[in-house]
Amino acid sequence: MTETRPVPDLFRLDGKVAVVTGASSGLGVAFARGLAEAGADVALGARRVDRLAETAALVEATGRRALTVATDVADPESCTNLVALAMEEFGRVDVLVNNAGIGTAVPATRETPEQFRQVIDVNLNGCYWMAQACGRVMQDGSSIINISSVLGLTTAGLPQAAYASSKAGLIGLTRDLAQQWTGRKGIRVNAIAPGFFLSEMTDQYPDGYLESQLARVPRGRKGDPAELAATVVFLASDAAGYITGQTLAVDGGLTIA
Repeated sequence: MTETRPVPDLFRLDGKVAVVTGASSGLGVAFARGLAEAGADVALGARRVDRLAETAALVEATGRRALTVATDVADPESCTNLVALAMEEFGRVDVLVNNAGIGTAVPATRETPEQFRQVIDVNLNGCYWMAQACGRVMQDGSSIINISSVLGLTTAGLPQAAYASSKAGLIGLTRDLAQQWTGRKGIRVNAIAPGFFLSEMTDQYPDGYLESQLARVPRGRKGDPAELAATVVFLASDAAGYITGQTLAVDGGLTIA
């Protein structure tokens, strides 16, 4: 940074444009709203485009602009289309939040090749296709934030080989893209490894599972989506201008217990 700015101003995203995948529900909605509250216009991508209208309304309620695009991140052309439409609408892309993901909990001896490949195709390959598309248009000072999971770092009592593999792979992808792009393009690439946050994915867990895991969490509770959104805003902003290639666990201490 070449100028002295008040520290609170470093967290602002005024004049920036963010792309958020998986923005039709859950944490994706929280990310989109948080980025808009920090000053960014937001391009919203998801397969369920009808539900994106609700997220767009939350973005626009902050006074920022929103664009909704039907997007399947497992399809490279769909990823390219989302970024192209964001460029057409806003003229720039400064932030990518790779949030789209799916999960399964299938015992390893019974998981089919199709089930395993589908999770990898969305959670890992989809993040790569989105990063590729954004990396081609992003300018110096941009930021990519990959939403990994603590299951890329530890286990949590369910049979989740495909999901854990995809999220661990995403951490490796984060490091490599940071190495390739930070020095040459000025694009920072980081990952967040959330712990237990309520979402559509956690709705599929067995009854009582989340509660049973809280004993492993020093903070003693599930996370608030606003806490995760604040972390996304931080990594997207100039406040994190000297941070790249890192994976930040936002897990209440689960990974140190």
